[in-house]
Amino acid sequence: MEILKSLPHFEDPNLLVGFEGSADAAIYRLREDLALVCTLDFFTPIVDDPYWFGQIAAANSLSDVYAMGGRPVLALNIVCFPKKGLDKDILREILRGGAEKVREAGAVLAGGHSVDDREIKYGLSVVGVVHPERYLTNAGARPGDRLFLTKPLGTGIIATAVKGGVADEAAARRAMEIMATLNRAAAEAMEEVGVSAATDVTGFGLLGHALEMAEASGVKLVISAGKVPVIKEALGFARLGIIPEGDYENIRFCEKKVRILPGVPEERVFLFYDAQTSGGLLVSVPEERAPRFFEKLLEKGVFEAAEIGYVEEGEAQVVVEP
Repeated sequence: MEILKSLPHFEDPNLLVGFEGSADAAIYRLREDLALVCTLDFFTPIVDDPYWFGQIAAANSLSDVYAMGGRPVLALNIVCFPKKGLDKDILREILRGGAEKVREAGAVLAGGHSVDDREIKYGLSVVGVVHPERYLTNAGARPGDRLFLTKPLGTGIIATAVKGGVADEAAARRAMEIMATLNRAAAEAMEEVGVSAATDVTGFGLLGHALEMAEASGVKLVISAGKVPVIKEALGFARLGIIPEGDYENIRFCEKKVRILPGVPEERVFLFYDAQTSGGLLVSVPEERAPRFFEKLLEKGVFEAAEIGYVEEGEAQVVVEP
């Protein structure tokens, strides 16, 4: 963010959301009833299977559009792959996985760009659409709202356990399936019910992204530790101290404005800081709409979603209670 502060500031009345805040995507108004949601994301492989990597990377890229209340319509591939030294079938499987996930999202894949690089990287640039008066950001949470999380936590810890050779195939498969699941159904539930704010839980972990929501909205978020959905296997690995190095960066990022109350198990705290790839949506919902929102999630097959806390007036911070 310090680097971004030094960049030129673009003034345009149609730029509804830019890079000044911590929003998940940019939004540009085309006309009174239509705006574009624009985002891009790509990263190095986090799983060994190229097809699964393609699916996960695509789902992760598409998620930013869903977090803004939008609908993806167009995607372009972003590819880094070495011209020599690796079987081209690896790249073919990565692209196949990504293409199938874009199709599942109801969007169109229309090309992309590739770079000769020793290190494999893949992702998407995505364009979505949303009504200019109905988009979401992480800045709309209001006192009295209820907080929901739509996917369980722990994929980062499981990925670390896989690399260390201590996670079995079932745990690895569970994590891949969660990461490859689109946030489409949750976004549809948000649109149908009407919610206050949303963001997707990715690199900063649940607490990092919750803190961004608290600061953007000027409120206090209270999270009930026992209600947060977690991957059972990840909880076991956390008890063994199998924690990604990057999670400690998240702890440092949050240390001044996140309070962990006595009685919260340490292994759960580690999961709350765990960096997620293609994680779920953190959604702030008006209290009177919360029961209907949860019903909609279940109707649409988002069975691991849970109400995890609430929003209060007060200094921007996150409090985790037992």
